[in-house]
Amino acid sequence: MNSKELENRLKSFAYRIVNVCNALPKTKISKVVEDQLLRSAFSSAANYRAACKAISKKAFVSKLSIAFEEADETLFWVEVIQDLNLLPVEKLSAIIQEATELASILAAARKTAQASLS
Repeated sequence: MNSKELENRLKSFAYRIVNVCNALPKTKISKVVEDQLLRSAFSSAANYRAACKAISKKAFVSKLSIAFEEADETLFWVEVIQDLNLLPVEKLSAIIQEATELASILAAARKTAQASLS
């Protein structure tokens, strides 16, 4: 997968998160989770995009690290939704899988990029 494909995948994932948020019940806890989930999903996509436009390797690693952290946070909030039974598990399994894969891809890319700084 090239950088543009990953950028598009992260953006598409953020859009899928919008659908998850729209399906949440309208409760106080759901509102808190929804806000955090939307922020982290879109932040991951935006920071990866910024990493791809970085002017130095150090800036690239920095933005890539943020993208990974935000992807991992997105996974956390989806797990919260599952743990609190805010949505049925079958509605979340594909999202959890995609969040896990994206976090793993970003973690591996960060590790490779950091090694190239040494």
